[in-house]
Amino acid sequence: MELRLYDTLTKEKRPFVPLDANNVRMYVCGPTVYDFAHIGNARPVIVFDVLFRLLRHIYGEAHVKYVRNITDVDDKINARALRDHPGLPLNDAIRKVTEATASQFQADVEALGCLAPTHQPRATDFVLPRSDGRADMKSLIQELLDRNHAYLAVGGEGKEILFDVSSMPDYGALSKRRLDQQIPGARVAVDSHKRNAEDFVLWKESGAKEPGWKGEFKPNPMSGYDAEFTIPRENASRLQLNSQVVAIHGRPGWHIECSAMSAAYLGNIFDIHGGGLDLIFPHHENEIAQSRCAHGTSAMANFWMHNGFVEVEGKKMSKSDGNFVTIRDLLMKWPGEVLRFQMLMSNYRQPIDWTAAKSREIEDEISAWVSILVGSDAEQDGYLRATRNELPQPSSEIVEALLDDLNTAEAIAALRSSYRLARTGGYEEKKQFLMNCQFLGLLRHNMLWAHLPGTFSRDIGHVPVPHDAARKLRISIANKLPELKQEALADLATVGLAAEEAPDGNVTIVTKTEEARERGRFIEEQIAKRNLARARKDFAESDRIRNELAVMGIVLKDGKDADGKPVTTWELA
Repeated sequence: MELRLYDTLTKEKRPFVPLDANNVRMYVCGPTVYDFAHIGNARPVIVFDVLFRLLRHIYGEAHVKYVRNITDVDDKINARALRDHPGLPLNDAIRKVTEATASQFQADVEALGCLAPTHQPRATDFVLPRSDGRADMKSLIQELLDRNHAYLAVGGEGKEILFDVSSMPDYGALSKRRLDQQIPGARVAVDSHKRNAEDFVLWKESGAKEPGWKGEFKPNPMSGYDAEFTIPRENASRLQLNSQVVAIHGRPGWHIECSAMSAAYLGNIFDIHGGGLDLIFPHHENEIAQSRCAHGTSAMANFWMHNGFVEVEGKKMSKSDGNFVTIRDLLMKWPGEVLRFQMLMSNYRQPIDWTAAKSREIEDEISAWVSILVGSDAEQDGYLRATRNELPQPSSEIVEALLDDLNTAEAIAALRSSYRLARTGGYEEKKQFLMNCQFLGLLRHNMLWAHLPGTFSRDIGHVPVPHDAARKLRISIANKLPELKQEALADLATVGLAAEEAPDGNVTIVTKTEEARERGRFIEEQIAKRNLARARKDFAESDRIRNELAVMGIVLKDGKDADGKPVTTWELA
């Protein structure tokens, strides 16, 4: 089968043919690191990570280049940088301000099982001309001025360089917004300095006390405005310019950032540009306009791919509704693979409803998967593969599903079929199932234990491990959350237990006191007696034992294991 992808621009699913099979190139819009990334930000990261894996499988790891930017040019970030670090150069101050949130984003997406992109450029590094000659925002803006696709104007907030949308005949093709059908309305009066209501900012002047970069631009005398200043004559005196250079201390517009960073690493035309549906207009539409007009090309990318929105518990995510959740929030509650699995269960172009109930179901399902692998040869093969840094070889069913416009829902169905074969099969079936999981970014080879209902233990005697404390410990280490780990260790310490972490990430629960062993024996015996009482339907005795343990601060939880058999766990009240 051939790879077929849905292109938002042409609104059709068509065969993917790379511009150069030895250099397949993909760009995806990354986060603005003003705050922690929310769960909606996780979806494009996961979706295009799967596509990255598929492209590497088809064309070879060395022949695929994936760029995901980090936006750190933002008015809120700039203002905070000036306030908190007034003595530092702007780029250095911004790096200080965004250090924590950018680092947390990297940790979050790693916990979600995502591979690192080939390049992760920061917008601040591409504002001004670079010593390595890569594309930059200022130079692209100058190119647009030179080609008569941009002009200078004076707005209510000072000098601006604007993109002239009327200079591009097919502007609006991606979002299907035709200029001749739009009604400007009140915007014309508000933005009277614009030639067209939809003209957008390429460069914007900063106020006297606002941070910015030194921008010097040469006007285009062919613009049809003032021959020297390319602005309306009545505004010329306000600029105090000469005919050679316009100096504007300011900052770039949002859209020009991605045009510069994509060109810097992928060239003027590349294969795939991705992002969320919310970016189609105006961001991606304006990227296309800038890039095509600056480079004189017929396209910016050959395929435009967009993932659907994420709702939370049936509602659009918003802080006012109290359902705004960050990736970090969810990683405090679930292993990263659970979150990733939930994202892959639906077609990437469709909306998805995030629910805690579904996460619980997935956690149980993944636990069942791992239970057939731990201690098997397939697990050891997984360790060896990761050590050699090889790409897992997925089954043909997984690949065929993904070749059909990244049909992850069908790939998950194939993965479940692979699990059923592994459950009843031998070494080869288990090995193939593990590779299928790893190809989809699930079941990290050295973190299989993090999905088991219990934990590894040594010299623990009859001491049962508190279920919630053990789960919290597994999640904290798998997701690299040190604060959650301290909470789990404190919970374990209350019943005389401790944890030892090995260099490979595995954790062993150990006892600290004989008193803990005695307490554990008693709890274990009482649970066994209660199970017998329940089996003979002696519910009065069952309730008596539950209540006795509750007085000791022990809460019992009844459930079923992966095989559907009754199981009782306990936790501290």
